[in-house]
Amino acid sequence: MPRTSDHQERRQQVAAAVERIITTDGLNAVTVAKTAAEAGISVGLVQHYFRSKDEMLLFAYGHALQRFEQRVTALVGRAEEVGTRIEHIVVDALAESMPLDAERRREWRIALAFTGRAADDPRLGELKVAALRRTRALIAQALINAKECGEVAPEVDEHVAAARIAAYVEGLAAHLHADPEGLTPDAALAALGDHLAGVFTGQCELRHREPGERPAG
Repeated sequence: MPRTSDHQERRQQVAAAVERIITTDGLNAVTVAKTAAEAGISVGLVQHYFRSKDEMLLFAYGHALQRFEQRVTALVGRAEEVGTRIEHIVVDALAESMPLDAERRREWRIALAFTGRAADDPRLGELKVAALRRTRALIAQALINAKECGEVAPEVDEHVAAARIAAYVEGLAAHLHADPEGLTPDAALAALGDHLAGVFTGQCELRHREPGERPAG
């Protein structure tokens, strides 16, 4: 009997194949047969792990969201360890969701494809809504922390501000993906920084650094 880790690794292998197909040919090109060929396994093996194409897509989307969130969590953890200003941690974390380079453009295209399908697939829609809520909650918590250390004014409503920030970032990302010549990555980052500077108006005891500068490690 295969180990649980083997089972999960095989499912992740299929999910990675789904992502590669979406990147090159779009979501409509994804089929069980094409995914099996892309993953280098048999159709029967794919069907062993996923009862349908919809189930396969559901797992692939969830896996992509989980991988992204784990990367952001690691980034935030490293930044907190070196005492980075909260404003700059938020800038860097949000920047991970923007198509600023080839890899993040690939990820954004995958997310966009799943978002479109989520409009007609309730299960994908539930994953999307849950991810949006987690994003707003994390931004709100960062704002609460920033209020406690003095970076954000006490009267700021963290939930309203978090919703505005999340929507602003998503809008920037959409423009950057559709028109990278009209809105360059540098301009998008500058716009994000300016927007957050209007929220993080105070000073804190944490060490300062420039947005976009990666913590060591």
